[in-house]
Amino acid sequence: MTALWTSDEVARALAPSSITAPFEASGVTFDSRSVAKGDLFFALSGETTDGHAFVADALKRGAAAAVVSRDIAGADGALVRVPDTMKALVDLGRAARRRSKARIASVTGSVGKTSTKDALRAMLSAQAPTAASVASYNNHVGVPVSLARLPRDVRYGVFEIGMNHPGEIEPLARQVGAHVGVVTNVGPVHIGHMGSEEAIADEKGRLFAGMAEDAVAVLNRDCRHFDRLLGHARRLGVMRVVGFGRNAAAEARLVSCRMDDSGSDVVASFQGRRIEYRLGAAGEHWVLNSVAALAVVEALGADIVKAAETLAGVKALPGRGARRLLKFGPGSIELLDESYNANPVSMRAMLAVLARTAPGPGGRRLLAMGDMRELGESADNYHAGLADAVAASGSAEIFLCGPHMQALWQRLAPAQRGVHRPDSSLLANEVATALRAGDVIAVKGSLGSKMKIVVDAIVAASGGEMGR
Repeated sequence: MTALWTSDEVARALAPSSITAPFEASGVTFDSRSVAKGDLFFALSGETTDGHAFVADALKRGAAAAVVSRDIAGADGALVRVPDTMKALVDLGRAARRRSKARIASVTGSVGKTSTKDALRAMLSAQAPTAASVASYNNHVGVPVSLARLPRDVRYGVFEIGMNHPGEIEPLARQVGAHVGVVTNVGPVHIGHMGSEEAIADEKGRLFAGMAEDAVAVLNRDCRHFDRLLGHARRLGVMRVVGFGRNAAAEARLVSCRMDDSGSDVVASFQGRRIEYRLGAAGEHWVLNSVAALAVVEALGADIVKAAETLAGVKALPGRGARRLLKFGPGSIELLDESYNANPVSMRAMLAVLARTAPGPGGRRLLAMGDMRELGESADNYHAGLADAVAASGSAEIFLCGPHMQALWQRLAPAQRGVHRPDSSLLANEVATALRAGDVIAVKGSLGSKMKIVVDAIVAASGGEMGR
């Protein structure tokens, strides 16, 4: 098997550098807890931890070498000494991108980045060797790590790019140098840091900086910021733009969809070509993201019909909409796990899915939600503004936690109020004890709200997973 990186290649990419012994690396990581045999370990210095403290352990666990910026006592293995390990990681990612002949896609958006990226990976991997960002590796560390892991012989690459402050997307986009860039949508996510949706759109529009020649921008035609994004693409030299959505002007147009609680049957038109497919994840937001992903597939030059056939096997991940059927007493409960993240757009999407999910015999729809973070001075208004969607979800009892959810609590009908607690640790047991067989319960909140604690309490109260 060809090495991902040889020590000679690393030396050229990270110059100036000094290497204590030759090596071949099969992977790249910065997390000492997940070091695999053959990894090149980067000792990065963060706000709370310094990777140099874990170099010796990483080498003991089988790392091929460690990239460091100072002497390491007790290190038994190859070391790559550089002035700045973070800059070195970026340089290695750039070197991987330069040597790659892959067709590259970049993905950003206020919501749907990870699910769209994962759908692209599934569709493209079914046709040719494909590399993609893992999890949500979309920041100033995750993007260069993902690039540095790009094998030299893959046909396609898919990279997620995120932000929560101004000025973060462009340098990452320039590292990726994509052939196709997609902005899934623009909404009031991280608006506390950005100030306005227009500022968020402007930041998302920097995705098109540094793109490859003859690049393609894939934009949400239903988004009210479409023209703003289009303007950024044009100014950054991207002349071909493909719109997606329900809008009649969209080149990748959603014609119709029949949604049920396990997925959707979709009809879409791509440049006038009708394609029908089954999508294995529930919700209109998934449907629109699948249309966007197929538009990216076509722009990359892959087979869009084969790609559409793959979508039946695409499922939501834990924390991002996964549906779990759990044994419960004489029957079962269904858990909709959206505990990883939340914002006003994705909250409404989740509530719409809950509204279409039928409880079992004798069951109810239940809802547990934690605060949405980074919404700035209008946070309480955004939370209170969910009241109509909560009412439409058909939830019989609602459990909330966090200071901002108090604003929504005040808007709920008295009969719907379960409990409101300061945090998820105080809420979890009350949610679990309220369950009964036949219930379907949705759990959602920003990562900082720690709603996985509630998910774990529900699972612990159940009799375990059931097959469908």
